[in-house]
Amino acid sequence: RNKIALLVPLAVICRDSPQQLVGVVGLEIHAQIRSNTKLFSASAVRFSSPPNSLVSFFDASLPGTLPVLNKRCVEAAVMTGLALNCTINQKSLFDRKHYFYADLPAGYQITQQRRPIAVDGVLNYSLMGGKKKKNQVVRKSARITQIQLEQDSGKSLHDDLQSQTLIDLNRAGVGLMELVMEPDMSCGEEAAAAVRELQLILQALGTCEGNMSEGQLRVDANVSVHRPGQPFGVRAEVKNINSARNLARAIDYEIQRQIQVLESGGTVQNETRAYDSKTGIFFLCSRFMPDQAVVVQEIRDRLPELPHVTRDRLVHAYNILPEHSFTLVNEDGLVEYFEAVMKQTRMNARKVIGWVTNELLGQLKQQDGSVGQSPISPSALAELLELQETGQISSSGAKQVFQEMWRSPGKTARLIVQEKDLGLVSDTEQLHGICQRIVDSHPEEVNAIRKGNKKVLNKLMGLVQKETKGRADPVLVQAILQDKTS
Repeated sequence: RNKIALLVPLAVICRDSPQQLVGVVGLEIHAQIRSNTKLFSASAVRFSSPPNSLVSFFDASLPGTLPVLNKRCVEAAVMTGLALNCTINQKSLFDRKHYFYADLPAGYQITQQRRPIAVDGVLNYSLMGGKKKKNQVVRKSARITQIQLEQDSGKSLHDDLQSQTLIDLNRAGVGLMELVMEPDMSCGEEAAAAVRELQLILQALGTCEGNMSEGQLRVDANVSVHRPGQPFGVRAEVKNINSARNLARAIDYEIQRQIQVLESGGTVQNETRAYDSKTGIFFLCSRFMPDQAVVVQEIRDRLPELPHVTRDRLVHAYNILPEHSFTLVNEDGLVEYFEAVMKQTRMNARKVIGWVTNELLGQLKQQDGSVGQSPISPSALAELLELQETGQISSSGAKQVFQEMWRSPGKTARLIVQEKDLGLVSDTEQLHGICQRIVDSHPEEVNAIRKGNKKVLNKLMGLVQKETKGRADPVLVQAILQDKTS
């Protein structure tokens, strides 16, 4: 079987020409529910615990044990369904999906097929597009067929050296939400954008941590190709993809592979590719679980602001660019940081965005840190920006202060300005003297300015700033130089 690690990026474009074969993509996403205990047992849910240390009698399928439904998992699924505009079924049933594998001790998985917890939703997502430069927000949506609750399986650890397989049942019975989506996407880029948006929604709701590297969000992609207006082609399934980037690469690779097969006269096979898969048949459950009492309206009232709503609000409230809203929302805690700064400064929002995304994020990424680990609080940054906005320090001076604040978290911006003498030089007589020396020592530049080349004035201003170590008031310097070179 092909491994995703061997795939190379291919230039697959989301095309819509009636003559060309285009991709058709639907997703099935397994999201691990953020809960302290498993779906049907009281066993704890923790990542990287010692093998088989979180296994109850029920998880091990010992005879006589019965499932007890976790109310938190039900509420999480309902909340997710509401956030995705689903219809919540007032009565839902559990089914048994029978298949036999070592890490599934019961020989079946408890899941939902005939009557899941939520149906008929929609995931609205956005991606940056445009014919020349990808600087336009393209809004798209994918229909959600259903959201179902189900158990996760255990984990098989294959030891090739000793020809044995070890079983860890810590994950067995952990609650999952499976989100089944209609084939409304056409390429890897769209699928990856949809998954990233869903990841943000689940994290905002608190229903799933969404850490794909820890297996908390796993994606299966159903991929086929067809010519627009004609029936869909035979689909292949790509299983257990654990990152948005790999998802885009795998889908685009599979679309290109199917196009090459058809254009060479071959036939696409209905098959599972690339990742390990587990398949089975659904049978009616001999014991249905009665629906727990869940008040849907109470859960609806607890819904937080969703990512696409946050992005739209930021654009309209602060008059920032759409791409800036993506940066703020995609970085955990950055929206709250930005808005806290905005409440305490009179600086224009787009200037604040520059500070937050360039200076703050730049420093955090160098140290592989999160926004919550920033040594500069929103109020401390706002104080610095106010000093710049009120003309007490220059922009270059403000950046020097920022670096010192990062190194010395206990020092305020105002204290650093005083200690390092970074305040703006606004003494007119002193600046006149400095500007006169610059003008006298650069006759060629002065002649060029007098002949109409006003851009040369910037060079003289730079020389003044160099002599004052970036502390000269730029507005005052410009006025003095204009007067002396006119």
